[in-house]
Amino acid sequence: MQAIDDKTIVKDYFNTKGFDRWRRIYGDGDDVSKVQLDIRNGHQQTIDKVLTWLREDGNLAELSIFDAGCGVGSLSIPLAKAGAAVYASDISEKMVGEAKERAKIVLADASQLILETKDLETVTGKYHTVICLDVLIHYPPKELEEMIEHLTSLAESRIILSFAPFTVCLMLWKKIGELFSGSSKTTRAYMHHKFDIMDMLEQKGFEIKRKDKIGTRFYFAYLVEAVRK
Repeated sequence: MQAIDDKTIVKDYFNTKGFDRWRRIYGDGDDVSKVQLDIRNGHQQTIDKVLTWLREDGNLAELSIFDAGCGVGSLSIPLAKAGAAVYASDISEKMVGEAKERAKIVLADASQLILETKDLETVTGKYHTVICLDVLIHYPPKELEEMIEHLTSLAESRIILSFAPFTVCLMLWKKIGELFSGSSKTTRAYMHHKFDIMDMLEQKGFEIKRKDKIGTRFYFAYLVEAVRK
């Protein structure tokens, strides 16, 4: 029942003590530590890279996009502002509420963005592009494959994923962090082998188009874009 346990932990965390912490990290205020600021910068680099890829294609305003695990709308809002039709969901009601408040400030046309509190596993429909950033870290290997299968089933043309890449060095840092986490421990974090994820995507009928690595002192992500063959 690992998946249920992980989902409950994640949902409870981001609706309670984790909400304020990550709302600050994903914001632009000064009330963050040096570590949190570093994570903010790394996450923003991931967001900026995805936006660059989509803008390079020159058809962003014509796309329907699903932002899976949207958090406070860091990606959903700029996508909607650029003219894309965006559906975004997150397991945390508080995160979605924050995203809606931010969207009200930024978006002149609220119809471009639909935000809902929903488990990813229950999302249905078809979207030109499915994007899932910094979410797969919450999925252990078995559930990871099930989630990628679900996400690819929603994508008509393209899927973009980011995940924490498995390396021996990062694994050692993770183990050290767990020893000293104490009461500040958040959620379980899972790193994944990049070739495993790319193999899963190829088995679902996709081919890798672009990929990149993003890394700061405390934030590490591997970003991959795959398109249907």
